[in-house]
Amino acid sequence: MAQMEPNLDHDVSWFLLPSYWAKVVVALISFLCFANSYDGDFVFDDSEAIINNKDLRAETPLGDLWYHDFWGSKLSSNTSHKSYRPLTVLTFRINYLFAGGFYPVGFHVINIILHCAISVLMVDVFSILLGGLQFSNKGRRLNLAPKSSLLAALLFAVHPVHTECVAGIVGRADLLCALFFLLSFLGYCKAFKENKEGHTFSVFWVLVSVVLGAIAMLCKEQGITILGLNAVFDALVINKINLLELIRKLLYKDKSLENAGLLRKGLLFRIALLMCGGAGILYIRWRIMGTGPPAFTEVDNPASFADSLFVRAINYNYYYSLNAWLLLCPWWLCFDWSMGCIPLIKSVSDWRIIALAALWFCLIGLICQALCSEDSHKRRILTLGLGFLIIPFLPASNLFFRVGFVVAERVIYLPSIGYCILFTYGFSLLSKQAKKKKILAVAVLGILLINVVRCALRSSQWRSEEQLFRSALSVCPLNAKVHYNVGKNLADKGNQSAAIKYYREAVRLNPKYVHAMNNLGNILKERNELHEAEELLSLAVQIQPDFAAAWMNLGIVQNSLRRFEEAEQSYWTAIKHRKKYPDCYYNLGRLYADLNRHIDALNAWRNATVLKPEHSLAWNNMIILLDNTGNLAQAEAVGREALELIPNDHSLMFSLANVLGKSQKYKESEALFLKAIKANPNAASYHGNLAVLYHRWGNLDLAKKHYEVSLKLDPMAPGTKENYSLLRRKLEQLQKKGGA
Repeated sequence: MAQMEPNLDHDVSWFLLPSYWAKVVVALISFLCFANSYDGDFVFDDSEAIINNKDLRAETPLGDLWYHDFWGSKLSSNTSHKSYRPLTVLTFRINYLFAGGFYPVGFHVINIILHCAISVLMVDVFSILLGGLQFSNKGRRLNLAPKSSLLAALLFAVHPVHTECVAGIVGRADLLCALFFLLSFLGYCKAFKENKEGHTFSVFWVLVSVVLGAIAMLCKEQGITILGLNAVFDALVINKINLLELIRKLLYKDKSLENAGLLRKGLLFRIALLMCGGAGILYIRWRIMGTGPPAFTEVDNPASFADSLFVRAINYNYYYSLNAWLLLCPWWLCFDWSMGCIPLIKSVSDWRIIALAALWFCLIGLICQALCSEDSHKRRILTLGLGFLIIPFLPASNLFFRVGFVVAERVIYLPSIGYCILFTYGFSLLSKQAKKKKILAVAVLGILLINVVRCALRSSQWRSEEQLFRSALSVCPLNAKVHYNVGKNLADKGNQSAAIKYYREAVRLNPKYVHAMNNLGNILKERNELHEAEELLSLAVQIQPDFAAAWMNLGIVQNSLRRFEEAEQSYWTAIKHRKKYPDCYYNLGRLYADLNRHIDALNAWRNATVLKPEHSLAWNNMIILLDNTGNLAQAEAVGREALELIPNDHSLMFSLANVLGKSQKYKESEALFLKAIKANPNAASYHGNLAVLYHRWGNLDLAKKHYEVSLKLDPMAPGTKENYSLLRRKLEQLQKKGGA
């Protein structure tokens, strides 16, 4: 059935392995490429998609996954990215459930297994795409291109551009999408199995293919494109339609269209099924989304915001050429290509125009060969290669809607199938012409080995954020986000001086980068460089007036500068833009406490604990303020309430123990002090205050012991020296009385 006449393998100088062993080899090599990523951390987007995603937690109803985007936000929200991938999120949730928490090993292992499984399926897929679809008398599908399909599958398995999808956990979306994408294609092929009546097709398997395509789309949006590719495969391989001949017949209104294959073998009926299925899937997705497309910013995709249609078109095409280059030469890889990494082309005098000219020269040449070649075998392979290269890339092309990135390595996971087809076909043509075929085979083997090494090196960079972010500095030195992420990573590790350098560079590269300004302002605030911090934070809220975090941090700086009215106004502005902002209520409470507005302070801290019941600092401040103002009973009630919610917080134990000691509930106070000390044995104040309790209680020996421990931990502890001196004098007096 629909067999491609010439045998591609005849010209390919490559290894011939039985189907089972070919799949074993592909699985092992694909595993080898990415195995060292298994114990990596959660990096980059993993934090938002996994750690901060409430949809992974058991308390979130499973039904919510169908109304939330990939990041856990409601699809109906204007801030949603509209990335609807509930099945991917479900697999994250299962990972979290079985691991018992956020342990990245399980997440990474599943990604590696998925890539290995996809690479194995590629052996079957490439055998059909390169060798045609034919069945034996017993109904088994024949592999007519075992050498070519093995080579193409190996090229796919070891391509370094796949590292982001495999080593980055959020790449699970692309992997799951690819898995069901391929299953949909293989299911569609299964619809054409021959039976006793001869050529026929199964409506059941066509519908299964549509369902699998829908599942692929529920993993990632690109999955829907498989329906279009199935239609292309049906027309070219099953019906052997010559596109150029068909176009001519349509233009000249030739009545022999039926002979062209358009109406043979139920092609129109199957395409109608695919179109109806695709339209139904897209309609349901549109209804679930509820609102229009996501709102991206200029830094995400600057070309899409260009006023000139010419500038937009030129830059989109330049982005396509960069994607093509990543497939051809995947050496310069970066986790993020936005924020100035690729400056806009604004005139035809820009030398980068050469890249898109080269791209279209190659594409037009391939398209002409695919349409005009007299060799039907060449036409079909080239058309299928171009189809698998271009069609899955269309959702990321900016042609139908604006996307939130410039270049993204993960989106060429599926288009790389087309690249592997074209590479393998090109290799077969070279092999046919070459006199020394073994040298050519060694060269291709060398490419595969280089790619394996590159995959291993790139996987190791994805194991930690520090390595990942620093690896991007040489690839995208103009990318403000790269410098921002390096700075943030350094700041998280306590290296503020180095972090300042990278934050300043991020702001220099992108003077409107409000998040870099906010983080730099925070560090300067902690270093008491308050005036520069205020300038940066004021500029950030001027650029983005709804930036709640910057408003809060500006309020903290203004509070430190003792400009209390301005600070209060900044806090309330932050709360206006983010209604549920417990940290801002906490800082507002601190401001009111400094102004002796005790009731307002308590109300602000209570709001913080209502919004975030585990907000230890807000609970602590309430207890301490009530204690200091003599409201011991109320302080005790608040302390007990806090410990019920956060039973293992030693700072709350300490604060409540102080209140109970003042209320002469010595036994209970002692128990809490000891529990706090067990949790944090090196806190000098814990030992010092327990010593005071024993001093009041009359347990002077224990008081002496804990005073000494406190002074050993902190010789400058305020009040402890004086209390210890008083205790020693009292002990000396008691000894004298005892001696008398």
